[in-house]
This record gives sequence, structure tokens and C-alpha cells, in this order.
Amino acid sequence: MDGRPRVPEQRCAGSVATAEAAPLRFGVLGPVRAWRGEEALSTGSPQQRALLAALLLRGGRTATAAELIDALWGSEPPSQALAAVRTYASRLRKSLDPGVLVSESGGYAVRGLREGALDATVAQDLATEAEKARAAGDLAHARTLLNRALALWDGEPLAGVPGPYAEAQRARLEEWRLGLLEARLDMDLEQGCHAEAVSELTALTAAHPLRERLRELLMLALYRSGRQAEALAVYADTRRLLAEELGVDPRPGLRELQQRILRADPALAEPSAPVAEPAAVSVRPAQLPASVPDFTGRAALVSELGEVLSSASETEGRVMAVSALAGIGGVGKTTLAVHVAHRARTAFPDGQLYVDLQGAGPRPAEPETVLGSFLRALGTADSAIPDSPAERAALYRSVLDGRRVLVLLDNAKDAAQVRPLLPGTEGCAALVTSRVRMLDLAGAHLVDLDVMSPDEALCLFTRIVGEERVAAEREAALDVVAACGFLPLAIRIAASRLAARRTWTVSVLAAKLADGRRRLDELQAGDLAVKATFELGYGQLEPAQARAFRLLGLADGPDLSLAAAAAVLDLPADDTEDLLESLVDTSLLESAAPGRYRFHDLVRLYARACAERDEQPPGEREAALSRLLDFYLATAAGVYAIERPGDRLVDHREATAYPGLAFDDRHQARDWLYAEATTLLACVRQSTAPGRLRRAVDLLWAAIDLTESGANSREYEATGDSIRAAARAAADRHAEARALVTLANAHHLTGRFELADEEAGQALRLADLTGDPLPCCWASNMLGIIALYQGRFEDGEKHLTRAIDSFRSCADRPGEASALCNLSRIRLAMGHTRSAVSLAQQGTDMYDDMGHALKGANGRYALGLALTQCGRYEQAAERLEEALSVFRDSRQRLWEGMSLFRLAELALAAGRPAQAATDAETALALLREVGGDWRRGNVLTVLGRALTGIGQPGRAQVCWQEALEIFDALKAAEAGEVRALLQPRALA
Repeated sequence: MDGRPRVPEQRCAGSVATAEAAPLRFGVLGPVRAWRGEEALSTGSPQQRALLAALLLRGGRTATAAELIDALWGSEPPSQALAAVRTYASRLRKSLDPGVLVSESGGYAVRGLREGALDATVAQDLATEAEKARAAGDLAHARTLLNRALALWDGEPLAGVPGPYAEAQRARLEEWRLGLLEARLDMDLEQGCHAEAVSELTALTAAHPLRERLRELLMLALYRSGRQAEALAVYADTRRLLAEELGVDPRPGLRELQQRILRADPALAEPSAPVAEPAAVSVRPAQLPASVPDFTGRAALVSELGEVLSSASETEGRVMAVSALAGIGGVGKTTLAVHVAHRARTAFPDGQLYVDLQGAGPRPAEPETVLGSFLRALGTADSAIPDSPAERAALYRSVLDGRRVLVLLDNAKDAAQVRPLLPGTEGCAALVTSRVRMLDLAGAHLVDLDVMSPDEALCLFTRIVGEERVAAEREAALDVVAACGFLPLAIRIAASRLAARRTWTVSVLAAKLADGRRRLDELQAGDLAVKATFELGYGQLEPAQARAFRLLGLADGPDLSLAAAAAVLDLPADDTEDLLESLVDTSLLESAAPGRYRFHDLVRLYARACAERDEQPPGEREAALSRLLDFYLATAAGVYAIERPGDRLVDHREATAYPGLAFDDRHQARDWLYAEATTLLACVRQSTAPGRLRRAVDLLWAAIDLTESGANSREYEATGDSIRAAARAAADRHAEARALVTLANAHHLTGRFELADEEAGQALRLADLTGDPLPCCWASNMLGIIALYQGRFEDGEKHLTRAIDSFRSCADRPGEASALCNLSRIRLAMGHTRSAVSLAQQGTDMYDDMGHALKGANGRYALGLALTQCGRYEQAAERLEEALSVFRDSRQRLWEGMSLFRLAELALAAGRPAQAATDAETALALLREVGGDWRRGNVLTVLGRALTGIGQPGRAQVCWQEALEIFDALKAAEAGEVRALLQPRALA
């Protein structure tokens, strides 16, 4: 069950009416009508009849709700179209037998009808029997059958039914009726009924003046009735009419008949039996386009596809091998397919067929047209090629039976276009390329073609440009192929431009491609252009898809989550997922992972160009990016609040209009923050416009935990630099002060204390001017801890005392607890161990009262240091181990490493050098990428002491020497201590 309520009438698809009920019958070859036995049933309003007709003409296949909406209203459905469709379906169910109109897969179908229940189906069966009778020479019976079929038409088909689907079907059914009528009149003439046929043909040619086959039959009927001059006059009238209306001459058959009448050809005088069709001539087609001489890479795919194709001829009983290649325009689908097809030619000695199906263009090739050309290529005479698509497909499969032919169907629109063109017989194979993933092509071997690897891309570039030019500027060549997004078409265009310009260097080309706004314009040469290739795919999108494509391309970052994309589009998640998955199927978007989506770099540039050109009103672009920023800020603020309950940043951040995600626990929240780190920071960097700047700064602050993970610290710092520069350029002191706080925090964590001290001081001065309380609080706190690291204990005490007062005035208890713990560190450094323990305990208790797991670990860290200094090693170890567990769980690599460093110090003080060495080594590994050189120098110093304690003085000296080089470079006071350790007596 899908969870949706079911009404009693909705039985399973195979159910039928009870035996006692009279059978249902339906008519579409006139007004849309329904009967139960002889009783006429109500078919409702015109739109309701349109729905019934659309379902009846599908032959039991399911029509989705979207297809039905399109059938009834086309491109301009009413706002409540889906509800209207459901209402029409509900009303029809009440009129029909239970189980006839069924709901499934989000759509509807008519099932369980008895044989002969639909007049169109009866007409088709009669026409088929008539063809068989005619082929057997029984013209009388064939005429009777066709007359019975024609009698089923009752005026205009689907009379009074609105909608584009009904319009198209009306034209099809009328064309079919005329075709049947022509076939019956042809048989009338073959049986000598020419005089009787003249009046009917006269009326028909008047009603359908441009239908040349009717004119031809009328000429022949008149000639056989002894009315030669009239027959020739019909030709003259036809020629004049075609010239005036269409600007064309009569078709060859009509001209030939005129000439035969002029010659009084004796063969025209009397009816004759149907002329035998000419025997088909076996022809070996070789239609594959030439393979490119510089084909590069794709070795694994060439091998894989070759094996699939060869299996069609090597495996006995194997029914047709089909491989379908999908990918964005320009990724090399056709090039690869042609290359593979040429390699596989020997496995298909009876020939190779090729067609460009124009699937990405505005007028995709019609399968019946392609079937006609394939049949001719296989030796079938024109006169033997039937008119109907189904008959052509059947003949095509028959002609291929027993042959081993490879069919390359290039640039397909969808699986529906491809299915009639598949051989379907043992020994044959089909290779299909398309921008659409053909998930509904049963039994196909599906291949998603990605861009080239960097090595393959450089190799292709080199083959076109020349080894000598590329070898001289290899780095520039790598920049070129990277700017091309490793897309083969883009690389070929760029390389061809360079090869044609001997005065250009590779660096000149790389510089031209470096400008993202100009890149697509640079990537065109002759009739090749990357932009034009993308334009074909974009032109095939539905309006909602095109809007999603444009707006999603505006966002920076490597990818987007489904929730973030929903914010950009301002749509529910389910609707957004449907749109994004449909774009994935068109290869204009990639699914990076479940629930995550990304653009190829060049496709993103094209999407942005489309947004600038097509998005109306233009303000929607800014609105989309604003919603994305709101989504990230609201969600990150929620994560921050979970980790820091009571922190006032949540109350003092900029307001957001679009909601964020909510999380059940801190682990979920933290996982989201780290998963979204790169895209979140990209959003900050992109949001420097005045209307978004302050929200971007607050988002950076709310994501401050990223600085302590190690994985994102450098990117976070670079983002802080860019947003601070934007705030300064905008003269926004409020935003600049907050940006400086985040930068000062990032720099203090990497050990650049002088820079951090300068930034925190600037933040404090700006915050005093603007009256923004948060930078005042946190800048003072930062200045205090930096003073500790620099040995300026009295300055640090003053800063932290101010921070405590500022936090208290803001009722920011987590901030107050942080300043208390930092003041504990200052007091400890000044030798006031008792006060240090008391302050750290006070801060830790405050954190615990608020449920602060992560910041409580910082309190335990400070308390562990103070207890170590007091000689209370067991208690100190407990606190530090508790802190270590939380930091490790929270992915805080910096503080995980620092906790291990403090445990190493404690182990040394407690006389356990082996444990100290183990902890210090682990800390050193964690602090290689985070924490900065100063912290690493301190760990190396302790590690040296531990190594000395376990009898490894040589290793100890190496550690101290490295620490000394670090401290000397930093001009740090610790250099003197390490220099003393390196004295011989220290190693004795």
C-alpha cells in the first residue's frame, strides 16, 4: 500500500465487471460515448470526456497525472488542474463498472474491458483482417471488412472534446479514416467499379483538395469511365492548386499517371490484379560515420561496450544486445559510440545502420521516418514499405531476422523514440546515445559517461596542439583542460583554437579561459560551441525544470543538498526532488550522492548565463540566493544553539525569512555542519552584497566550530578574510567587527597570536563604536587568552575581567563561563593555583547546569590543568579524559590533540614517561594540520622529555631541535627553555 486512502471502487488492475452486468462499450470515432449493454451512460462535461478519451486511446496503459493535465489543457493548465483530474476520474468511476478505471503509480488507466468494447479497436481489427484478405486475393471480402470498419465512424472523431491531446488524436483518426477509404476505393477500381467510384471521389476531392492520392484515384476512375479529358483536367487543377497553396509540383505517381493517360496506355484501360511487390534486394549497409583519428582514452569503456556488443553474436540464443550511453552535451558520447562501433564491425558482417535522431533539437526524428530510411538501406523497395509505424517496425524486424547488423542510434530523445528502431532479433545489436538516462529501456546496458580524467584530457589536448608546445608549458596546459572542466568538446575547441594560432602560447589561452564570465564565449571554433551544445538540452526543458536549472546554477560550492536546493527554489522537498531527478535524467545535473546534486563547471556557467538572460523578474536571482543564505544561517544557528544552549549569538543574529532544518540531537546537528561545511562557506563568500552581508557574517560566526576541526580551518579563515574585506569596503562597522572576531579566533587557533591580538583589538574598538555587545564580549575574551599565550598575564587578567562583566551584562552565561575558565588559566600561570581551581570549577559547573557538553569539555580541560598544577593527578586525569572523550566525539581535532598533550604533561609529572610519550606522539599526529607551529613546538618539547625518561635521548634531541627552530622563527619565549634542554647536561 502507498498509504493513500482508497475508495471501494478502486480494485486491483485486473478486476472486471461481474458476470451478471451487461458489458461496457465505448465510442471515440464520433462523440465520446459509453454504453452498458444498450443503455447510454453519462460521460459528463467536455473535460471529463477528454479524460475518458485519453485513457481509452492508451489501450490499457497507465497515464500519469502530468500526462493527463497536459492532454486536457496543454501548456496553460488551471491552478487546480490536478484536483480537477481527480474529480473527473472520481465521477467517471461512478458511471462505469468497478475495476474499470483504476488508479496506480500516481496516474489512471482503463482496464478489464471485453473484446470489442472500443470502436477504434474494432476498426483496427477489421482493417488488419482486410489487409490479410487483400493479400490473399479476396478483394470482395477485404472491401466488406473495410466498409464495416468505415461504418464505425459517426461524424467527427472525439467531437466536442477539448484539449491538445484530443486535437492530435482527432487529426490522427481522420487521417486513418481517409487512408482506409483510399484503400477501399483502390479495391473498388481493381474490381471494375470505376463508374460508381467517380461520384464518391468527386465529393472526397472537394472535401480534401490537397490529398493527391484521392486525385489519382479520381483520374483513374474517370479514364476508365471513358472521360479522358476530365481525367487530364483533374491533373491540371491539381497542379495549379498545389502551386498556389504549397508552391510544389504533383508527386511523381500523379505525373506518371497523367503521361500514361496522354499516351492512352492500354494497361490503364482495364482493372488488373494487384501488382506483385518487387522482391527485396539484400543490401549490406555501412552507414557508420568516420571515427575521429585522435580518439583518446576511455579504454575501460571501449572494452566494456565492445564485450556487450560482441555478446550479441557470440552467445547463442542471446536476444539483441543494447547499450545506452548517457551524458551531458559535449562529453563525447557520439565519438565513443562511433569508435566502439567501428571496432565491432567484424562481429556484424551484414552491415551497420546509423541515424542522428536529433533528440536534443526542436524537431526530433520520427521513428516511422527512420524506419523507412533503414528499410531502404536494407534493400526494401519504396512500394513495399507500409505507411503505419507499427507495420514498418514489424517489417524492419522481419528484414533483420537472420542477419547480424549493428544499429547506432545517436542523439536519442527518449526510450519511446528508440524502441521501434531496435532490431529485437538474435545476432543484432544496438548502441544508443542520449542526453537522457534511459532507465525505461528494458534490458539495456546503461552507461553514464563522465568527463575525462586529467591525464586523458591532457593527452587529447596534446594530440591536437602538438607535443612540443604542450611540453614547454605543461602547467598552463593543465590549467586549460581544468578550465574546460575536462569536457572533451571544450578541450577539442580550445586545442583547435590554439593549433590554428601559432603566435599564441598555451599561457595566453589559459589566461583567456580563466575569466569565468567569458569562458563559454571563448569555447567556440567554427561550427563547434560548448554553449550551443548546452542550449539544445536547455531548450528541451519544461518551464519548471528550466527555472530550477537557472536558479540552482547561481549557488557557489561543489554541490547542494536537497534541502538547500528546496530553499533556492522555494518549493517543498518532494517537488524539488522530482525536478532535480528529472534534470539528472537529462544529464544537465549530476547526483553527487543520495540527496546531493552538482553541476559540471561549464554547465553551471551556462546556467548562470541563462539566469541573467531568462529569469524574470530579475530580482528572483537575488531572492533565490537570499533564501539559500537564510536556510544556512537558520540551520547553523540551530546547530550552534544545540552545542551552546544559552549563548546569546542566537538572539543577536540577523533575522531570516526562510526556515532552516531542525535536529533531534547534537550528533545529527554536528554531522550536518561538517557535511555542509564547504557549501556553507561558499555561500558566505558569495553573500557580500549589502543586503546579505550581515547575515553572511553571522553565518560564519554560527559555524565557528569548523575552525577547530582541522579539516575546514584554512577554508574558514580564507572565508573570514573575504567577508571582512567586503564589510570594510561597504563601511559596515557592525559586520566588520563580527568578522574580525571570527578571524581572531581562527588565527589564535593556528598559533598566529600577534595577528589574532591585532584583530581582536580592532573588533573591540569597532564594537564600542557600534554598541554591538557580542564582539565586545568575545573580543575581550580573545584578548585575554592571547595575552596568556604571550606571557602578558596582567593584561590578560584585565581583558578577562572586562569580558566577565560584559558577558554578565548581556546575560550570556556560556560566555561568562568561558571567560572564567580562561581567567583560571591566567591565575594558574601567575602561580595562584587555588584561585585557578576555583575559577575553573565555577566555569565547569555553569556549563554543566546549562547542559553544555562541548563547552563543558573546555571547562574540564581548564580544570584538569589547574588540578595537575596542584599535584592532584588522579582528579586531573579524570577531568582531562572526560574532556578528551567529548572533543573526540565532536570532531574537535585541535582540542583532542591539546587534551592528549596535557595528559602527556600530567603523565610526566606523575612519573610515567612511557605513557607521556604515547600521549604526546598521538597529540603530535593530530596537531600536524591544526593548532599552528607554536602548539606543535610545545608538544615536541614534552615528547622530548618523555623520550629522555624512557632512555631515548637521541630522539629527544631531534624533537627539541625541531621545537627550537619553531620557537626561534616565532620569536617565542619558549625558545630559551628548549635551548637549555639541548645543553649536554640536560641529556645526561
